[in-house]
Amino acid sequence: MTSLVLVADDDPVQRRLLEAMARRFGYQVECVDGGEAALARLQSADQPAVGCLILDLVMPDLDGMGVLGRMRERKISTPVIVQTAHGSIEAVISAMRAGAADFVVKPVGAERLSVSIKNAMRFEALEEEIRCISKRSTGTMTFKDIVTRSDDMGRIIRLGERAAKSTIPVLIEGESGVGKELIARAIQGVSDRRGKPFITVNCGALPANLVESILFGHEKGAFTGATDKHTGKFVEASGGTLFLDEIGELPLETQVKLLRALQEGEIDPIGAKRPVKVDIRLISATNQNLIELVKAGRFREDLYYRLNVFPITIPPLRSRRDDIADLARRFTARFAAEEGKKIRGLTAETLALISRYDWPGNVRQLENAVFRAVVLADGDELSVAEFPQIAAQVEGFDVRVPAAPSAAALPVPPREREVVRIEVRDPNVLRLLDDSGNVRKIEELEAGIIRFSLAYYRGQMSEMARRLGIGRSTLYRKMTDYGLDEAAGADSGSAAA
Repeated sequence: MTSLVLVADDDPVQRRLLEAMARRFGYQVECVDGGEAALARLQSADQPAVGCLILDLVMPDLDGMGVLGRMRERKISTPVIVQTAHGSIEAVISAMRAGAADFVVKPVGAERLSVSIKNAMRFEALEEEIRCISKRSTGTMTFKDIVTRSDDMGRIIRLGERAAKSTIPVLIEGESGVGKELIARAIQGVSDRRGKPFITVNCGALPANLVESILFGHEKGAFTGATDKHTGKFVEASGGTLFLDEIGELPLETQVKLLRALQEGEIDPIGAKRPVKVDIRLISATNQNLIELVKAGRFREDLYYRLNVFPITIPPLRSRRDDIADLARRFTARFAAEEGKKIRGLTAETLALISRYDWPGNVRQLENAVFRAVVLADGDELSVAEFPQIAAQVEGFDVRVPAAPSAAALPVPPREREVVRIEVRDPNVLRLLDDSGNVRKIEELEAGIIRFSLAYYRGQMSEMARRLGIGRSTLYRKMTDYGLDEAAGADSGSAAA
């Protein structure tokens, strides 16, 4: 799901206002001045895909309802938020029936627009994830299903499309977690083997004494324990694609048989009387430097040159930071649905955080970090607080909480009173008793909560007010009453710095 927002409005003032707000939310924005231009941009194949369309209902050339009608005819699934200066129940019903995801009335407020965009993108991201999972299971995944706006990944996709036109052996190189299997599945999905078997083998996970049997199969009684005939992965993949992941981990003795299978198009199952013909498309992958393994004698040189006919090197995630936000939105939508949580997306500060982190574990690490954040989240957006390990490693994004009081600092109750002593260990627990052992006043507790929120949300007043369940004006008044307005100014200044 791309983070690009397209604004279609004939009023230049409205276009500028919407563009400024959407950019402030962390999205990329493009603007057009009419319905025809909006349709042309949505169907443009050589430009980045549009994640959400903000559409004015009243335009001179082709109005909003006309755009929605043509989008339905042409099966364009981009979510649409319609807006008009004349809000009426009839207009709302007509727009929703025509396929609009949401409806706003001019002039729309920043918070209302932010919620609307995030909701629209959340549903579309979830639908894309479901479509992608379905295509992976049926072997029909294509390069269009890969989330990217990176020029480097664009070149990888063009290479993959060329490789798919033949049965040339492909070697996919890249760090662990960059998505090598995804590229392999896309190559099959656009080739003439589309929909055929796609068999994955992790060579690093194969037991040493069973490698040959798993790959090439065996006959019944071929060795002790072979109580049934086993066809092997090569036969399973016949007619389709065999993906050998971590090919550098394959034992040397098995490499000899693999080389013969590639050269002759046939395999020798253990215990078989004659070879078996197979028709496979081989795609291998590695996160190691195979040429160095060849020099070290751990990988056969003749097999290396047989595999390395069409090499594709996938760049790490830190080299294509433009993809991080889009990937995170899709993962958030999927995990929120799986966990039964209503999470609209990620805050702008969170997107800035994850875009600056280097992600040594690449896409797999990002996916797991978002999964953890979704499980931890209590609100309707993923904030920096849900990524504490990441925030601790990125300058300017430290998640800070008040330090826990020491045992010596805890109040000691009077001897004549029988009071239970509570030892506070969690820094997030608010002290309920004063130094005399009596319950503290409501005003003191309220001031403590606001003071904690001020540090926790780094002086972001809108976030604080929303989490505390009060209006911003009420929050400002209470901070003034408790003498916290100066602290708020200092925190805001440090956050800005």
